[in-house]
Amino acid sequence: MTDITVPQLGESVTEATVGSWMVKTGDAVSKDDVLVELETDKVAVEVRADSDGVMGDILAAEGDNVEIGAKLAVLEAGGDTAPAAKEEPAETSKAPDEEATKDGAPQGEPASDGADDAPAESGSTVDATVPQMGESVTEGTIGSWLVKAGDSVDIDQALVEIETDKVAVEVPSPVAGVVSELLVDEGDTVSPGDAVARISGGGASPAQSADASDAKSSDGDEKKAMPSAARVIEENKLDSGSIDGTGKDGRITKGDALKAAAAPKAAAPSPAATPASTPAATAAPRETGPREERVRMTRLRQTIAKRLKDAQNSAAILTTYNEADMSAIMAARKAHQEAFVAKHGVKLGFMSFFVKACCHALKEVPAVNAEIDGTDIIYKNYYDMGVAVGTDRGLVVPVVRDADQMSLAEIEKEIIRLGKRARDGKLSIDEMQGATFTISNGGVYGSLMSMPILNAPQSGILGMHKIQERPMAENGQVVIKPMMYLALSYDHRIVDGKEAVTYLVRVKENLEDPQRMMFDL
Repeated sequence: MTDITVPQLGESVTEATVGSWMVKTGDAVSKDDVLVELETDKVAVEVRADSDGVMGDILAAEGDNVEIGAKLAVLEAGGDTAPAAKEEPAETSKAPDEEATKDGAPQGEPASDGADDAPAESGSTVDATVPQMGESVTEGTIGSWLVKAGDSVDIDQALVEIETDKVAVEVPSPVAGVVSELLVDEGDTVSPGDAVARISGGGASPAQSADASDAKSSDGDEKKAMPSAARVIEENKLDSGSIDGTGKDGRITKGDALKAAAAPKAAAPSPAATPASTPAATAAPRETGPREERVRMTRLRQTIAKRLKDAQNSAAILTTYNEADMSAIMAARKAHQEAFVAKHGVKLGFMSFFVKACCHALKEVPAVNAEIDGTDIIYKNYYDMGVAVGTDRGLVVPVVRDADQMSLAEIEKEIIRLGKRARDGKLSIDEMQGATFTISNGGVYGSLMSMPILNAPQSGILGMHKIQERPMAENGQVVIKPMMYLALSYDHRIVDGKEAVTYLVRVKENLEDPQRMMFDL
């Protein structure tokens, strides 16, 4: 007997609401089957079975508020039900049950007993499913398929790339075999546990694999829906037969189901609505012209748009400008570059100087390193610097942890490592969370001046720009200097103008005379 409890839901989450139970008392369940969905103020989390068994008492009803660690239900030993299917793999009549059990198996853990070897030997099929993509990630968008139907694949070979609002995740093949069917198309929305492809060990018929994503319409006809879509259909009591599926072979995606759930509300005019207002409420996307192309935004691009707009809506963003003479840093790089590369194996760039200069200034003006939490201000006595990196998928901001304690060489190496992972789409969620301040370098693209937008909940972001030779007055004479405009955007709710200007002046002074940082001036 095993207790099903509320898992950890995040650092600041202390309770959740019980959403939909996917099983009832007496149901046989397999390891990793979804038992119940918990809803918090931030995310929805699925609680899965730790082992095979039979559902016992369900102790928390839908709608109940539960705390972390609270008991939700009891999972009893399976007796003669679920284990029997695994102990008799040779019995032909039990093949579909074995496949149903495998659909929930963790990716990358094939062939632990005779039953797991069955797909490759008997010619049955195994579904490749979407893995868990992070604690707060509940869905993603199918990106590029790396294989096609009929291709031979090895175990753990990447089949498709899934884009989420934070990272790109590859779906590996659970077994070696042949791709018999691709179940979703590029652009479809999927959730953890959804089947995306079917792998055959030797030409099995499709009837040998149970399709858990079938949804029945009210007239008894079957219409296939993605598992995440099936949940939306069930929760909203929709007729799947009336939903137009946009997925492969007419499958209903989660987006289709959500659109159908919202349609009645959007279409039903209020009593006060006039005929002229009704078309606006139900207006469809405009038709594209012959020289136009409609492309769906990636999930990363949607998240970037949402976060930037949220920052503008919530923060009082103000920007102050200054300029820095880059002569000292350029001279230092020229004088010591060869020895620096020989010792550390990396080039001495500009970004490490900027990271150091910002950390040094943050210690003098702590408000720029703080954040607002409700009616409180949280001052951070550590300096995790976000460094914006442009990729083919969009802008991401990996974090250099405890940058104030690192040397110039260590900062350069860490930026190179994070930049490569960003461009390869392999950054983890942890590598992009928790920055206290951000630096954005538009100068690499030729920008001479810009106003960066805050990376919420941070209170400050520094914009670097192109180094431009300009005539400057020095001791009564005009000289040519390599100058860079600096822009500091800050949240005026927490940072006053005096603090913002002081901070930017300190950054300028540290860049124009790097020795100030050595002597802690």
